[in-house]
Amino acid sequence: MIVLGLSGAVNHDASAALYIDGKLVAAVEEERFLRDKHAKGKMPYEATKFCLEQAGITPEQIDIVAFPYAEIGLKSPARWHYAKRHWYAPDRALTALFSGNRRYWRNHQNVMKLLDDLGIGADRVKFVPVEHHLAHASSAYHLSGFKEKTAIIGIDGKGEYATTFFGYGENGRIHKIKEFYDPDSLGGMYGALTEYLGFEMLDGEFKVMGMAPYGDPSRFDFSRLIDCKDGNFKVNNKLVNTVGLRRHKKNGKGYFFSSDLIDWLGPMREGDEKDEPYIDYAASIQDLLEKTALQLIDHYLGDIIKETGKIAYAGGVALNVKLNQRIIAMPGVKELFVQPAASDAGTAIGAASYASQMAGVPVEKMEHVYLGPAYTTEQCIEACDNYEQPVTWQRMNNVTAETAQILADGNPISWFQGRMEFGPRALGNRSILGSPSHSGVADRINAQIKYRERWRPFCPSILDTVAPEILQTDHPSPYMTFTFDVNESWKSRIPEVVHEDGTARAQIVTQHTNPRYYSLLQEMEKLTGNGVVLNTSLNRRGEPMVCSPTDALNMFFGSDLQYLVMEDILITKQ
Repeated sequence: MIVLGLSGAVNHDASAALYIDGKLVAAVEEERFLRDKHAKGKMPYEATKFCLEQAGITPEQIDIVAFPYAEIGLKSPARWHYAKRHWYAPDRALTALFSGNRRYWRNHQNVMKLLDDLGIGADRVKFVPVEHHLAHASSAYHLSGFKEKTAIIGIDGKGEYATTFFGYGENGRIHKIKEFYDPDSLGGMYGALTEYLGFEMLDGEFKVMGMAPYGDPSRFDFSRLIDCKDGNFKVNNKLVNTVGLRRHKKNGKGYFFSSDLIDWLGPMREGDEKDEPYIDYAASIQDLLEKTALQLIDHYLGDIIKETGKIAYAGGVALNVKLNQRIIAMPGVKELFVQPAASDAGTAIGAASYASQMAGVPVEKMEHVYLGPAYTTEQCIEACDNYEQPVTWQRMNNVTAETAQILADGNPISWFQGRMEFGPRALGNRSILGSPSHSGVADRINAQIKYRERWRPFCPSILDTVAPEILQTDHPSPYMTFTFDVNESWKSRIPEVVHEDGTARAQIVTQHTNPRYYSLLQEMEKLTGNGVVLNTSLNRRGEPMVCSPTDALNMFFGSDLQYLVMEDILITKQ
């Protein structure tokens, strides 16, 4: 059975994923092909074409198409809740009640057009709409590999109307316990403060998280933003998660917060520096998110966690690695699986996995996210020969040993290998690498290569043989979805990947999932004594991660990088 999952339901992060008989054979975001971050307003045409090509199938062979957006009936509490909470914007309230499925039918029309345009056949294929948060839940639970009863968390901005999902999985089935609805959204609240702090929603939340350790959460009381007690929470939408005339407007743009927030906290942050009081605001909103989420998780899922200790988690807020560290530390937690593509891009996998499970074909555990395009050495050479300017390249005799020597000498490199990662994290195939023991490497990458804020932290990729010692835990971490407290004895050995608060967002690398990257880390250990590299995504600020060899060359010549390793060739600047 062949199941195609598509995302792009909420106007961003379009992607496609393909299951064949329960095996995930391909998954990729549309932004990587269009070179347009988040691919806002797009449907996953190029991503779907890639999935079919990678699987070696024709469009007519697809049995099911799943999409992470469903009709929400008038009897659902979701539409009534939305209308009640948006009384101050009657147009929104009435739309929810009388034409609340309008977005669904618009999505449906767009999907049907894509299916016909690509020869899949809207009239032929079985179409399965999946509730947005069920898709998130499936992407976490069904791919976790957990066999025990599993607590499931889904927290994001919003789907159809739901913003937060608590439930459990058992024997392959997902059961809802509680949902919360827009505008009562933890993701929306955090996103509103992301905008206030001068970043873009959907893209800057992790910057707020990275800024938070520089501030003091006790300096400002943010409790007025949310009321949380007895298992319920209500966002103060006089301040955040606002719509219509209540939104603060500046230079013709409407924000997700009101002018009352400006009156309270002062003007929006501008520029790239980490300055007061904004670092304290970042610390306060991070603290409020953590406390509220942990309280709700314990209320709705505490008994299940105590029973089995297993949690599966997805949704955009699941990329908040500091919160994830706190969840792991909760009493009774044995293992937390966070879907590595936790944002809406991952709902393509979630919708497809859910549809496959419901059709009686269980899906396999997710073992890696190397699910995108790959290119041969010959294709990389061809890209060099056809590039718009001369490219100096040479074949390497021992790729990992020679690359490790360049890194050990203190040079950052761009590293382009194998199949592109699915999701927002570079995990050793589309990466910029550096030696974490060389002082100043992080600042150099931020300022001269990534062109981003100098205070932004970098993450380590670590050999599985030394990870327990460095991170002081045996908890799995293959996808950079958690932070851990770094062993004191290692902080001075790898200072470039230890954040202000003494933590690191780590990827633990195994030989099974990425042999070449593993070999590189082994070579680094021979040369430096540390089986660790600094790893950040191969892209510049505001751009999607590199996909093709030509993309890699554009990145290389558009930055101060001096070395690019593409498969078996080394490219240098003269």
